[in-house]
Amino acid sequence: MLSELFCRFIQESAATVMVRAVLERLLPPEQLDAWFERTAERQYTRELLFSSVFGLMLEVVCGIRASVHAAYQALAHTLPVSVVSVYYKLNGLEPATSAALVRYVAQEASALIRELGGERPALLPGYEVRILDGNCLAASERRVKELRALRSAPLPGKSLVVYDPSLDVMLDVLPCEDGYTQERALLTDVLQCVKPGELWVGDRNFCVLAFLLGLDARGAFFIIREHEQFRFRPLGPMRAVGESDTGVVAEQPIEVLDAAGEAVRLRRIRVRLKTPTREGESEIYLLTNLPAGVEALTVAGLYRKRWTLETAFQALEAHFHSELNTLGYPKAALFGSSIAVVAYNVWAVVQAALRRVHGVEKVDQEVSGYYLAEEMSATYRGMMIALPPPEWAVFQTLSLAAMATCLLDLAQHVRLSAVRKHRRGPKKPASKLPYDPKHPHVSTARLIAQRKKKSKAGASP
Repeated sequence: MLSELFCRFIQESAATVMVRAVLERLLPPEQLDAWFERTAERQYTRELLFSSVFGLMLEVVCGIRASVHAAYQALAHTLPVSVVSVYYKLNGLEPATSAALVRYVAQEASALIRELGGERPALLPGYEVRILDGNCLAASERRVKELRALRSAPLPGKSLVVYDPSLDVMLDVLPCEDGYTQERALLTDVLQCVKPGELWVGDRNFCVLAFLLGLDARGAFFIIREHEQFRFRPLGPMRAVGESDTGVVAEQPIEVLDAAGEAVRLRRIRVRLKTPTREGESEIYLLTNLPAGVEALTVAGLYRKRWTLETAFQALEAHFHSELNTLGYPKAALFGSSIAVVAYNVWAVVQAALRRVHGVEKVDQEVSGYYLAEEMSATYRGMMIALPPPEWAVFQTLSLAAMATCLLDLAQHVRLSAVRKHRRGPKKPASKLPYDPKHPHVSTARLIAQRKKKSKAGASP
C-alpha cells in the first residue's frame, strides 16, 4: 500500500508518520473546509481556505516553523493571499469556532483511541471522570496599537478546559477573550457539556452553588474543593474514616438550599494534610454528591488526580507552542491555543497506540514526550518535501478499524530507546554564590587548569 520511500520514513521516524497519518484521517483539508462552512457564525471563505490557516498555525504550534510569518513565507507559493490577509483571518476567527474545532477533533480522537484499545484504567469504575480547570494565556507582545503606550502585561484571554484522564484527551475548551473574566463566569457554558453519570472534579474556583446543583440536576456527580465563602448547614459532626497517603480523612453530611428553597444533601470531606499546601493550608475540604458507597478515602484520592490535567498543561507548554505571544489579538491568540489542544489530542492517539503495543507502564515510565516532539519537529519538514500531501490521501478513506490496525503496525516500528526518558537525581539545594565586584569575570580555562593542578598534586605520593 505504501511506497518504498514511505517505508524508509517509517523505519527512521515512525512516530512522525503516525502523527501525519492521524491528521489526514481526522482532518483532511476538504472535510475541514466543509466543517468550517457549517460551523462559522460570521466568517466565511473568500480566497483563503480555513484548512490553509489551520495548516499554517499547526506548523507553528508544533515547532516546525518559528512563527506565523515564517510559515506563510515557506508556503506563500501555495496561497492566493498576502500575509496581511492571513493575519486578518486569524484576528477574526470566532472563539466559538475554535472551541467547536477542539470538540470535533476530541470526538474523533476519542473514538480512535477506543478502537485502538488504548484507554487507561478508569479512575473510578462505573463513572466517566471529567477534570475541569482554567488556563490563562500568557501575556502577549504589544503589537496591538492600544498596548504600545502601556507597561502593563496584556492578557489576550483565558479558557476552561475539560479533560478525560482515561483517554488523555482534552474534550472541550471554553474560550473567553476577556483576560479579566473570572472562571466562575463561564460555568453556565460548562453545564451545557454535562452528561448523566459523569464525575466532575475541580478546585475551589468552581465551588459555586448554582454549578454544583446544576451538575446534580443533570444526573452528574462532582468532587469540588470547598471555597471559604460556601454556605451550608451541617447535619452531623465530622466522623473520622481513616488515613490516606496525604493525611487523616473525616466526613460529615450537610445540606444546601436550591433556588426553590428545597434542601439538597451533600457530603463534606475533610483532609488534614501531612504536608501543608503551597499556600500553607493544613486542611482542605471537599464537597461531593457521590453515593455513600464511594468511600471518603476514595473521594480524597480522586481529588488528587487533578494533577493529570496539570501534567497535560505542562505538556502543552513544553512540547507545543500553545501560547504564541506574537498574537496580540484575543481571537487569534485563542485560536492558536486551541490548535495546540488539537495537536495534543492527535498526540494522545499516537501515545494510545504506543501504550497498546509496548504496554502502559513502559510508555508512561520510559517514553519522553519531549524527545518524541523533538523528533517530529526535526523530521516533519523533510518528510513532507519527500512525501507531499497527495501521498497521504490513502489514510483519509480508511475505516476506524483499518486506521487502528495501521497505527498499531506503525507503533511497532517506534524505537523507544531513541525517545527514552533520562531521570536525574534529586536537586541539591541552591547555595548563595560569592561575588567580588572587583573581579566580575573569571577565565574558565584558568579555573580548569587550577583544578587539574590540584588533582595532580593530591594524587602524587
